[in-house]
Amino acid sequence: MILTRVCLSKAMKAIRVHSFGGPEVLKLEKNVPIPELGRNQVLIKVKAVGINPVDTYIRSGSYARLPLLPYIPSGDCAGIVDAVGASVVKFKKGDHVFAFKGNTGGSAEYASADEVKTFHLGDALTFGQGAGIAIPYFTAYRALFHKAKARSLETVLVHGASGAVGLAAVQMAKTHGLTVIGTAGSDDGERLVLDNGADHVFNHRQHDYVDQIKSVTGGRGVDVIVEMLTNVNLVNDLDLLAQNGRLVVVGCRGSIEFNPRAVMAKETSIIGVALFAATEAEWNEMGSAVEAGITSGWVQPVVDKEYPLEDLSKAHVDIIESSGAKGNLVLKID
Repeated sequence: MILTRVCLSKAMKAIRVHSFGGPEVLKLEKNVPIPELGRNQVLIKVKAVGINPVDTYIRSGSYARLPLLPYIPSGDCAGIVDAVGASVVKFKKGDHVFAFKGNTGGSAEYASADEVKTFHLGDALTFGQGAGIAIPYFTAYRALFHKAKARSLETVLVHGASGAVGLAAVQMAKTHGLTVIGTAGSDDGERLVLDNGADHVFNHRQHDYVDQIKSVTGGRGVDVIVEMLTNVNLVNDLDLLAQNGRLVVVGCRGSIEFNPRAVMAKETSIIGVALFAATEAEWNEMGSAVEAGITSGWVQPVVDKEYPLEDLSKAHVDIIESSGAKGNLVLKID
């Protein structure tokens, strides 16, 4: 069979990084070659790009898995299928899709993505919402079900629930029959978490929020914690876990000292989450669950802010420095 290819003489606009560093290394370029298309890939005319904290870690050079330079940042995108590889069977030209591209390649007018990591968006959600699905929702699914083994009727605490992954975890846990407790850092964030299905929400900036969570659980604690800022919250998390509770580490921005005795008496577990470690079978499982959620309506990404492509550097600053997250930050590409 003939491999479908895209002519490299056709150029596109893209953000590229030629050296690791601060947001200033994100440069808009207008003559970047459109990517070639492999047998098992789709070429997407990108309409929106999701911005995630991991993008900033990669750009700064502090992430464990760094791309070769130069690279195009961002791993989440949504758009319209422009062409398909010779072996692709799930998609056709014109389909609305979202894709996970690993950790690079999204911030451009066109992006190629593996078929196994490309998914149907349909018409119910906007492209901006679609760009906020892959990393947030698949991370939430992996944390709750692949790692924490969360079950219906258990209680989950989503610590930092007003951000993109947090809201995805709230929606997902509630749909699967768990009691959901969320935290946020502002009144607006608390309202947003409640609006997305949480049974209870508390402000993690209040000094007594741990006692409030203990009270609402009758002193028992929670079965699962999805943690976005482990270097700040680990000690409190271990105090809040019930017997045999599981803490899943989704985010961490530094080190922390703690006493391992805190996990012994209750036989609790601390479990890391890495989306890139998922197997193809796990990707298929996550994709099927999220596509079903789009169809049934419970997948509802919240877009907080939209930026033009040339303002990616501002988005990188905002996602790290802004207090009180309220959903996804998204690039819109015309």
